[in-house]
Amino acid sequence: MEARDTGKGLRAICDELSARFYERADVVRTLVVTLLAGQHSLVLGPPGTAKSELARELTGRIEGAAYWEILLSKFTAPTRMFGPIDVAALARGEYRQVFDGRATTAHVAFIDEIFKCSTAALNETLGFLNERIYHPENGGEPIHCPLIGAITASNELPGGEDAAAIYDRLLVRIEVGYLADPANFAALVRSAVSRPAAPVRTTIELTELQRAVTESVPAVDVPDLIVDAVCTLRAALRRKELIASDRRWRQAVRLLQASAYLDGRPAVAETDLSVLTHVLWDSPAERPTVEREVLHLVNPDAREALDLADVIEELEAQLDAMAGQSREALSEWVIKNAHHKLAMAGKRLEKLREEAANAGRSTATIDRVTGRQRAVRARVLTEALGVDASMVQTRQP
Repeated sequence: MEARDTGKGLRAICDELSARFYERADVVRTLVVTLLAGQHSLVLGPPGTAKSELARELTGRIEGAAYWEILLSKFTAPTRMFGPIDVAALARGEYRQVFDGRATTAHVAFIDEIFKCSTAALNETLGFLNERIYHPENGGEPIHCPLIGAITASNELPGGEDAAAIYDRLLVRIEVGYLADPANFAALVRSAVSRPAAPVRTTIELTELQRAVTESVPAVDVPDLIVDAVCTLRAALRRKELIASDRRWRQAVRLLQASAYLDGRPAVAETDLSVLTHVLWDSPAERPTVEREVLHLVNPDAREALDLADVIEELEAQLDAMAGQSREALSEWVIKNAHHKLAMAGKRLEKLREEAANAGRSTATIDRVTGRQRAVRARVLTEALGVDASMVQTRQP
């Protein structure tokens, strides 16, 4: 299949999964870009946010790929991950492992609760992620693993040096949370009792993905304009004492190429820099700063959306502070303050999304802020005015 067709197939997969998993369009696209770059990702969020289901659905679209997944604990032995001892061979006095169906033969891996990796398995896991090699238990020659990329997940940030070593090797870090838009939540509830039609299911061949990772993505041009923008971004983040390693910056270039390839472009453009919002932070508390600095360079629509997000968050904080006050006081606050600001934010976000979509820019940040606007508006209607908010919501675009 031609490179154009591979990119088209991957874009169709992104569209299908984004339609199925509410409020996850940016997550889906970022995971696909990370695989195309031959890198590893971390999906960080609380239980019940469809992390594992999304990873399985995505990796299941790669025909011919060996897929392996595991839920780690502090007691997971390396042999359970990379290959158990062959008992029959051991009875004959031979010590060897069975690698089929394990990490050692996987093209794509999903590792849940990655930071609970046991101390015994730490070095082998790092070798698997870093160099794509495994050192057998019997001390033989290292086994070269065909891994393209690993999708990992965790409910919490790493604690301790062992987990931090793994965290450092996960180039892309994506935060997920529970659904924010009440309309999307209502659709989720309805989906539990409805019988939807069989979804369209686009797939691509393993060989197509491998060719894209090794040939097509590295061939994407990185213009001097983009190099200058990356240097500017690095300087801006350093002024805010946000320091990423040289290795992380270098690896991020392949992500930019993968983003351009996924969109069917021969060269990296400024809009591709948006993927760096998932790369250049260590603590989630740093993410908003990174996002603002990135969007300052590439996406004026999203930058304004973040300013509106500050207004929305302030209104929610005011609502929280008024807990326990009379309905009359709450109604007065809504009329004089909240209603107008939320309405104006909603209209402006709608306009920003239209402008961004027409210009071919990412709407992920705008959609996320729109979800927050609708969630806060629903809280105001329900808690301050006693209105059934679900009756007035419309589905997020």
